Formats: sequence, C-alpha cells, structure tokens
Amino acid sequence: MALQAAGRQSLVDTVVDQLRTQLTEGEWAVGDRIPTEHTLAEQLGVGRNTVREAVRVLVHAGLLESRQGNGTFVRSAADPSAVLRGMRHAGALEVTEVRVALEAEAARLAAERRDTHDLLRLRAALDTLHEEGDRNADADMAFHLAVVEATHNTAFIEVYRFFSVQVHEVLVHALGDRDMPPVDISAHEALVDAVEAGDPVAADAAVRALLKVPIDALRQLGVR
Repeated sequence: MALQAAGRQSLVDTVVDQLRTQLTEGEWAVGDRIPTEHTLAEQLGVGRNTVREAVRVLVHAGLLESRQGNGTFVRSAADPSAVLRGMRHAGALEVTEVRVALEAEAARLAAERRDTHDLLRLRAALDTLHEEGDRNADADMAFHLAVVEATHNTAFIEVYRFFSVQVHEVLVHALGDRDMPPVDISAHEALVDAVEAGDPVAADAAVRALLKVPIDALRQLGVR
C-alpha cells in the first residue's frame, strides 16, 4: 500500500500516523528495514528532516529501531501509543517513583550479570555525561538504558525502553527547570563502581540515592 502524500499542517504528526499505520497493517514485517529517509520523503512529499523526526518518535515509541550504518528496522508491529498517551497523564513525581522500582532492580541484576562489554558501555556513557554536562537529558537517559541493558534480561529491557519515552520527557522538562537539581554525576559514578564491583546491594543503594535527590526536589515544589 502506497503512502499517502502528507499535507502542510502538522507534518511530523501526519508522517508519524502514516508510518504507524503502515507498521500495524503489516506493510513491513518485524525485522525488516524500512525505506530510506530519502525514499520516504519522496513518497510522502515532505522534507527529509520531517521524516527523520517522525522516525525518531517511532523509535522512542518502540516500533522502530535505528542501527547506525545499517538503517532503520521494524522493532514491533504492536502500537504502544494508547498506553503512552495514558502514561502522559502521570506526573513527574509519579514517573520518577516508578523509575526507582525499575532501576533499582535493574542495577541489582546488572551488578550480578554485567560483562566486559557492559562495563565499557557504562564507562562510555559516564564519559558522555561528563562531556555533555549535568543538564543533558539525552546523555542521562542513555546512561540509565545502558544499566538496564546490562541486566541481559530481554523482557526487562523492552519494558524499560517502552517506559523510557515518558522518562525522557520528564528529564527534558526537569533538567530545563533551574528550580530542579542537575544530574548528580558523582552519584552516577558510584552506581557504575557498584556494578563493576559486582555488588548488587551497593548498586541498589546507589540508584535509590541518585533518584532521591529529584524526588525530594519534586515534593518540595509540590509537583505530582
């Protein structure tokens, strides 16, 4: 089924909707590589930047996966958008409290199961945090995803990737608010040290200490 040419209004949303329809209707199977940005832009009658942003939205939603140097592939044909819309009603404090539950257990598992590759990725993510600064949501999100991936638990990783769309949104707003504390890079270092040492108790404690700072700040500000 050919893609319909997008109109001029809400171009990114239009492209997202059309690509989502293609995915859920089975135009491309799970594991397939979707057409290039150039091809999609021509089919839709929009610019490549619009296609790139729409693909980014679908990557965050868990439907697509971008593989550097290889293209973009179908990750799932099940559309999680309805659940994501429901999650957007959750407040920043609620999302951060759920992060504690997920990330503390992820840290415990990571400390028990991490391998050399995981430790290299964690150290690289930590270096990026140092380089990008203490208010960069993308760098912070990438760090925590690296911890979760070190669990080597496919179900856990998929759940967290799904949840990370809302986490990223909260981080963007929180780190852009000067009333909120910046990312505590030293606390992130303590987490990596605990995972590297293979100490699940210390890793759990490090996550709880790391997230206690924003939770306390949100409560003081009266944010739900």
